[in-house]
Amino acid sequence: MSRRNASHGPMTTAIHAGESPDPANGASAPAIHMSSTFVSGDVSGFSAHDLTPDSPYAYARWANPTTAMLETKIAAMQGTEECLATASGMAAASAIFFTFLSAGDHAVISDVSYAGVGELARDTLPRLGIEVTTVNMSDPAAVADAIRPNTRLLHSESPVNPIMRLTDLAAISRLAHDAGALHSTDATFASPLGMDTGALGVDLVMHSTTKYVGGHGDAVGGAVAGRAELIRRMRLEASIHHGGILSPFNAWLIARGAATLPLRMKAHAAGAQAVAEWLQTHPSVTKVIYPGLETHPQHDLAQRQMSNCSGMLSFQVGDAATGERIAQQMIDRFEVIHYAVSLGHHRSLMFWMETAGLMETSFRLTGASQEDYRAYAGDGIFRMSVGLEDPEDLIADLDRAL
Repeated sequence: MSRRNASHGPMTTAIHAGESPDPANGASAPAIHMSSTFVSGDVSGFSAHDLTPDSPYAYARWANPTTAMLETKIAAMQGTEECLATASGMAAASAIFFTFLSAGDHAVISDVSYAGVGELARDTLPRLGIEVTTVNMSDPAAVADAIRPNTRLLHSESPVNPIMRLTDLAAISRLAHDAGALHSTDATFASPLGMDTGALGVDLVMHSTTKYVGGHGDAVGGAVAGRAELIRRMRLEASIHHGGILSPFNAWLIARGAATLPLRMKAHAAGAQAVAEWLQTHPSVTKVIYPGLETHPQHDLAQRQMSNCSGMLSFQVGDAATGERIAQQMIDRFEVIHYAVSLGHHRSLMFWMETAGLMETSFRLTGASQEDYRAYAGDGIFRMSVGLEDPEDLIADLDRAL
């Protein structure tokens, strides 16, 4: 199902998909089903391999009504056939990698991505006999050069964390499919409403639902959405065998947040645009990176590919020493913005990210790859997740700290 062909609008879909009044008592709000096991009405096999899409609930690691409600909601918002909910965003990435890659396979992965994914790709996958090439996925020619006969997966991210560089997802999808590989993408920064990944040819789209989908900073979770046959393979491999399942209570919290996602994303994007435009005028700020700005080097791609530019932005203030000094000023002076990691919450969050440290740990880029990163980040950037506060109050808070 494509979002363009959905029978309802985005707000109606976010509110109602996966939900219905409780048949037992007529409750309008969905229940939290915390049971780990379910009473069986029929004699059946004791193996998850016997499960079909119509199988009744049996054990919570296999399936749970509350989690299934969230999966249906996310699939509907993303415009895919099915969705698998996971315990975290990292569990979602691991579900993709460990379901579709085996020893002897090769994967091409974005050289700038969420730190945990980058470290998993560089450290864990090679230890298991899976070859990995990291590449700047904003350059389709470089991606094409990295593909080998044993390439099974291209994993991208757009916008990338933390520098807001974009990936032309349609171009990467074509390269993957021409090579007989899958294309998965991390769209956490964009949210399920930010890009029509199905129309862009993406096979699997993952989210850390801790961020925009949940939206309130109180529940950790992840999700992978895509074609039914791919999700069903992941359900058996990742959920049942690896066990990275989402708790029903977190599923309920995330679904509660997801119901307002369309409204929130409009407000996040509007606030980020206002803050980004103001930052461009501040004498302490040397560079602002936001896809909604015409100064973003890929603004044209953002206009073609993104229906919402999200609330994530980055900015430079000069060298690393200046960044550290201003970071301490933020800690001391902020009244509204929280100096904290994470993103996508209703409250605004800010964090200093020094380039040298990331090069040593998560990214380990050298040569042209490091130069490209520094073109966006310099010696370091502040990553800001613009929340739902009044933009005027955020600007005043930034003015106090800069």
